[in-house]
Amino acid sequence: MNFEKTRLKFDTTKLIKDYQDFITNNEFVTDDKTLVDFNAICINRKEGDESSVTGGNVRGKYWTYPTDTAAEEERLEYVDEEAYNEICPEFAGTYTEEVYNECKKHYKLGRMRFLMKPPRSCLSWHRDPERRLHIPIITNLGCRMVIENEAQYMSTEHVYITDNTKYHNFFNGGEENRVHIVATILE
Repeated sequence: MNFEKTRLKFDTTKLIKDYQDFITNNEFVTDDKTLVDFNAICINRKEGDESSVTGGNVRGKYWTYPTDTAAEEERLEYVDEEAYNEICPEFAGTYTEEVYNECKKHYKLGRMRFLMKPPRSCLSWHRDPERRLHIPIITNLGCRMVIENEAQYMSTEHVYITDNTKYHNFFNGGEENRVHIVATILE
């Protein structure tokens, strides 16, 4: 199954407030200024390791077909997802921390991040090592995730599990930013 709705429910208004508070009160810098269509804010990190929320650690290992040659290429280094078990100090005591802790009761998690997709942008066609938990908090009807040949709009009414081990992408064809909390699910 490419998309699965879970029974989890969260208050998106509180999550939007935490996200906006972070943006307002912290100097947000993407890990790679050339990637204007990919932005992430880490919610958890390796214990005591501030560098675990920078560089390739933010994005992680994936595979893609960058040309028409059917030659799959591996990109970036593997991230030790199991080591991400400490809430980032910026989210300590927030509703986002409550959401993180509740999700950990139901799933073995790796990294959890706010993933932002600017209007009229698209991720590459790629696959990841693990499935993902998606908590949509800001979205629009022009946002779709495509896994293999199936496209899905993910509403803020549900929390989803997506099979990112299959080839997929995400596009925001709308005119507003899209923000999801996305966590790696470890089997």
